[in-house]
Amino acid sequence: MKRLLFTFAFILLFCSTAQARTLTDDSGRTITFDKPFTRIISLYGAHTENLFSLGLDEQIIGVSTGEDYPAAALAKPAFNARDGVEKFLAAKPDLILVRPMHMRAYAGLWAALARHGVTVVSLQPDSIEAMFGYWRTLGALTGRQMKAEYMVEDFRDGVRRAEDRLSTIPVEERPGVFFESIHSKTATFSPGSMPLFVLEKAGGVNVAADARPRHGTNIAEYGLERLLNKGSAIDVYLAQRGTMNDVTAKDIVGSPAASRIKAVLTRNVFLVDEHLVSRPTLRLLEGIDTVYQLLHP
Repeated sequence: MKRLLFTFAFILLFCSTAQARTLTDDSGRTITFDKPFTRIISLYGAHTENLFSLGLDEQIIGVSTGEDYPAAALAKPAFNARDGVEKFLAAKPDLILVRPMHMRAYAGLWAALARHGVTVVSLQPDSIEAMFGYWRTLGALTGRQMKAEYMVEDFRDGVRRAEDRLSTIPVEERPGVFFESIHSKTATFSPGSMPLFVLEKAGGVNVAADARPRHGTNIAEYGLERLLNKGSAIDVYLAQRGTMNDVTAKDIVGSPAASRIKAVLTRNVFLVDEHLVSRPTLRLLEGIDTVYQLLHP
């Protein structure tokens, strides 16, 4: 019943705004379109994953190299921003989804494609609320607005379940956690970032709440001295592992003065797939469950 009422309310809203076909992407560019895009190349794994969540398997005609989720993405042709204009044009895309960093680094490529009528959109949310807007933007671009709203609703329901689960664990009994983002820089995450949202909803207390962002990113360099000063409060040492942080538990345990960190002495050092904690997808809910199991075995 809840979803039926939600659907009806959304239809009324959408019917009154169906002609609105202008949006601003995360590079500050205004995008105008008069119909959903149907031949899409995604050059970021999160874009790809979310497009599949929106039910757009047939509309995805290309993905970035090295994609591994969902399995259906492996069957799609692979593209790279270093590919020439001709390769992209040969696929006849009407939309290419990138991130702001790619927009800046390969401006000439996107300009050339735009001259051939290909729309390029740059998106990358940096918070949970921004993620909801990002899903809605993908829905608007592809004519899947209602499905995007369902994604938002499902995510919020999942978060509520996680919060209900935590209601039985008093705050004072929740473990102190240092959440590593980049091992070589002794870095953690910025306040408001997705990994720290995951940590909070999994029942961990961020011991590096005084960290500040670096260059406007979600990464916050913390430094070895500050980390060691918090050593006795770190019940669990958690590190994202993946392309951004190719680290092992052995690397962490063998770090300088690591023996001054309580979690190292108690063997509570864990790695978690960065795709489950750093990507703006529904799998953040899986990340919350994964981290919860590590913190509350």
